Amino acid sequence: MKFPEHRARRLRQNAGIRKLVRETGLEASNFMQPVFVVPGSKIKEEISSMPGVYRFSSDMICSEVEEVKKCGIPGVLIFGVPEKKDDKGTGAADKNGIVQVALKNIKKEFPDIIAATDVCLCAYTKSGHCGILDGNKIDNDRSLAALSKMALSHARAGADMVAPSDMMDGRVAAIRKELDDSGFTDTIIMSYSAKYASAFYGPFREAAHSAPAFGDRKTYQMDPANSAEAIKEMKLDIDEGADIVMVKPALAYLDIIQKASQVLDVPIAAYSVSGEYSMILSAGAKGLLDGQAAMMEALLSMKRAGARIIITYYAKEAAKIIKQARD
Repeated sequence: MKFPEHRARRLRQNAGIRKLVRETGLEASNFMQPVFVVPGSKIKEEISSMPGVYRFSSDMICSEVEEVKKCGIPGVLIFGVPEKKDDKGTGAADKNGIVQVALKNIKKEFPDIIAATDVCLCAYTKSGHCGILDGNKIDNDRSLAALSKMALSHARAGADMVAPSDMMDGRVAAIRKELDDSGFTDTIIMSYSAKYASAFYGPFREAAHSAPAFGDRKTYQMDPANSAEAIKEMKLDIDEGADIVMVKPALAYLDIIQKASQVLDVPIAAYSVSGEYSMILSAGAKGLLDGQAAMMEALLSMKRAGARIIITYYAKEAAKIIKQARD
């Protein structure tokens, strides 16, 4: 009998050796924690479709940010869930809006936390669409002005980073110009560059009350069948001034993350979305798999594919697991 000349299993035989030769590692510093802010006071309400994730009023958000900071996570991504909506999403740029007030509270209490904000009109429009409508069609160019004013209002309130998620053509250039012309040349743009028209957003739309009132978002979010288009979108956003580009969702688009990391020279962010979170959480609760292990494996796959930043609702839990393993 001929025995194998190369025994790869030698480097797997115990935990110490596996750790020694491990190629990819997760750190709390890789994560950003999404947070939801709502009108009112003394509010902390669990989101039914996303157990363990909460909506906070502006006066309560600092308690969540404090926990994020204690976990060693460097930043949060803030979503506003306003009480009032109109046809033009005018509340999005209100200097006294819920995101703007939350930003001021966060930066006053935690000046070193990275405060990023989602820039999109979907939660602020009656239609639930990400831009201003002309009939039943989005007016791309009219929407750019509203998105730019929203981003500027966030920067004025203290945002370190704005994250346009609307997928309108030219929005990065419009936002960059608005910020620069107003003196906010240091404000980072993390663009949702390859945002797919995905089925994995369901729980989020309940969380943010942002489901479209009619139709869908397939005319502006990307077709899940397309790969080369994603790289094109990312390059366009970089040319327009994006500092970080994002792939959303993450698990079903690991190939996109990997391709982007190989051909682009800016940091790649992966957004592990609500459907990914709820899917793993539900399967774990039913005993169909080890939920904690599946969560960590999924996050590791994003880092291995090339993401430097991972936006995940599991950020706090994952950071605690990483710390416990180290201790």
